[in-house]
Amino acid sequence: MTPPLAGRRILVTRPEAQAADLAAQIAAHGGEAVCFPLIDISPIDDWSAFDAATARLHTVQLVVFISPNAVDFSLPRLLAARPWPRALQAAAIGPGTARRLADFGISGVIVPAARFDSEALLELSPLQATAVAGKRVLILRGNGGRELLAETLRARGAVVDCVTCYRRTAPRDAAPVVSLLRDGALDALTISSSEGLRNLLELLDTDSLDRLRGLQLFVPHQRIAEEAERFGLPRVVLTGAADAGLVEGLCNYRWLEHERKR
Repeated sequence: MTPPLAGRRILVTRPEAQAADLAAQIAAHGGEAVCFPLIDISPIDDWSAFDAATARLHTVQLVVFISPNAVDFSLPRLLAARPWPRALQAAAIGPGTARRLADFGISGVIVPAARFDSEALLELSPLQATAVAGKRVLILRGNGGRELLAETLRARGAVVDCVTCYRRTAPRDAAPVVSLLRDGALDALTISSSEGLRNLLELLDTDSLDRLRGLQLFVPHQRIAEEAERFGLPRVVLTGAADAGLVEGLCNYRWLEHERKR
């Protein structure tokens, strides 16, 4: 049987450290993954705010890790200075982040079961007002990003500190993507964040944008789909969450049927 992605070249745009698994799954189904990170991840220059916040870890009841990067950049430094308090609860936006926490020996993590975003985390009972009012919460994240989680927890009565432990930046140019678009060498893109999508669109010239509009764009979240449609990208496929959802969406897509309609 022909693999479902045979002959398909898919652009994978996750940050470099998170791209390998998705690329491997695409290859396992017969496709070719081309990796071009739309967000570059790097350490912060000034750790003083992080060190001050984690020095007060014994006063905190809940630490929220926004991404696997938040785990990878914060925990080695944190654990080198002090052990993880036995009673301290950790929460994660998604299962990938929870798995990275488990690699550091942190278990019992609060994590959504289906949709992996701030809204889903905030729906869980341990983050309701009755559970967090009066408690100290530390959110470990990258620079910028949404404030929904912090603002909602504060509205529910928690005392919230947000600390940056890694830096997100846009790539400086998209020459490899422009070349692939110009040569008609891509069948689809996967976009894993609204920020990454905006970074890509800001780097493309008019001709490249026109070519991009002719490709399938696979996204794992409704918010990204809405952002893509707002920017005039008509061929958006909303998949299930995370890498598993993207791969399932790619494999189940009726490539030949849609190509005949073009």
